[in-house]
Amino acid sequence: MIVVEDIHKSFGGFKAVDGATLEIKKGSITGLIGPNGAGKTTLFNVIAGVLKPTSGRVTMEGQDVTGLPPHELFHKGLLRTFQIAHEFGSMSVRENLMMVPGGQSGEVLWNTWFNRHAVAQEDAELAKKADEVLEFLTIDHLADEKAGNLSGGQKKLLELGRTMMVDAKMVFLDEVGAGVNRTLLNTIGDAIIRLNKERGYTFCVIEHDMDFIARLCDPVICMAEGHVLAEGTIAEIKDNEHVIEAYLGTGLKNKVKQNA
Repeated sequence: MIVVEDIHKSFGGFKAVDGATLEIKKGSITGLIGPNGAGKTTLFNVIAGVLKPTSGRVTMEGQDVTGLPPHELFHKGLLRTFQIAHEFGSMSVRENLMMVPGGQSGEVLWNTWFNRHAVAQEDAELAKKADEVLEFLTIDHLADEKAGNLSGGQKKLLELGRTMMVDAKMVFLDEVGAGVNRTLLNTIGDAIIRLNKERGYTFCVIEHDMDFIARLCDPVICMAEGHVLAEGTIAEIKDNEHVIEAYLGTGLKNKVKQNA
């Protein structure tokens, strides 16, 4: 699905990503781990078009998408979520989802004046789809709640719901577990697995919660100092000496191996 070839991204003299090369296979849930400052989020931003690489190449399904802006990648089915959810707080949860699809009739002023029936019909269809998404995510009881009133975990579910409004192909999830309690994190994990198995979504997940990564992801890729350090199953990654030193610290080595 995604091939990243020798990506570099520098900010002045600082190399945030330094020759990262990796592949994300279609239909997989790939985990991306590494210590803070490893370059994970910067790499996400390069792939998703938020940042242009200093050098290197990104392809999606064999097509060169290097440097394409996010809205063009959106229409190709590539979406990303953020560590801090970006909801429209004063709008309802349902309305947040209804806003996602592009090219809506109501976006054209002429239609709101002279083609109101078509706009109303389209809005009804979007509302129905939004309600189906919320039911899938088990938060349909929050459809009329203002999005700004949701908990951190509920906002992460709402972000995941946005990807379902446009039937995404490739979704990048940036620290989906940050600030989320264990119960809601399990719900999020269930939704990701169902989207992967039932609807064919491909995911790449940045996450520090190793239990969450172990439950969802195969393969797991570890980054350090801007490049890929290791790749394999979660068991192989946990047993990799370089990963333990770079990501977890040598002091936790024995503990990690005991929990593997």
